[in-house]
Amino acid sequence: MTGPTPYIHFRGQARDALTFYASVFGGATQLHSFAEFSRTDGPADAIAHGYLVNSPVSLYAADVGGEEPAFHAEGLMLSLLGTSEPATLRQWFARLSEGGEVVDDLQHRPWGAFDGQVIDRYGLHWLIGFEEDTSK
Repeated sequence: MTGPTPYIHFRGQARDALTFYASVFGGATQLHSFAEFSRTDGPADAIAHGYLVNSPVSLYAADVGGEEPAFHAEGLMLSLLGTSEPATLRQWFARLSEGGEVVDDLQHRPWGAFDGQVIDRYGLHWLIGFEEDTSK
């Protein structure tokens, strides 16, 4: 592991969220239910631990049990700056926008780079950007 990997706690949406992120970024999901881990603090089919497999984006998630707090953040963005080719980053931005909210369109900036922000349908705030797009 080369750096921090987000571990998001959802309230009953971890399976859907990780499946969505795998469809956006590529790869697959590895999902383990509460029942698999012999947990009784939530529904048996809830996700006790899950993550993206063979994906260019690392992400872990689980459903919270009982009264544990679910994901909520202010002033935090998950940054995907220059992490792939511009065409791929544009596609990720578009896919993350589906059912979400574009905070700032992906656009050319005065300093020459492109970037934009989106809050996806699960509440994660993404900053996506790249240097000059030479593919156009």
